[in-house]
Amino acid sequence: MNIESPRFGTLTVEPSRIIEFPRGLAGFEDCRRFTLFHPEGEVLRYFILQSLDDPAVAFHITDPAQFDFGYEITLSDEEIAELQLTDPSTAVVVVILAKEGDSAPLRANLNAPLIINLDARRGLQHVFSRLNYSVGPA
Repeated sequence: MNIESPRFGTLTVEPSRIIEFPRGLAGFEDCRRFTLFHPEGEVLRYFILQSLDDPAVAFHITDPAQFDFGYEITLSDEEIAELQLTDPSTAVVVVILAKEGDSAPLRANLNAPLIINLDARRGLQHVFSRLNYSVGPA
């Protein structure tokens, strides 16, 4: 399958590289099929999560450890079923990156990480209603 991304040009996506988010993402509920890729020539610190349902939608994502942050997330039975998760070691947690303007610092959305089952190629966005955390030296 080929998609025409306004930001990244023509992308060829193998069916085995599609990740399904059955509920979509917050604000992008109609975008349910995505693929991951790494921009050529870039240092391997982040990936692009490209929507296949709307080629104009793409997110930079990374491991929260890049921000010295980690999660202990307890999934509900419904979330486990949605991810088709039978082995927790097949799940990864990533965060969406955002930058408001060229001179603004890069930020990570720590309140709504993505959980992806790499084996089943299914994901969900786990939105915390309240997340207590601090970043940086105490």
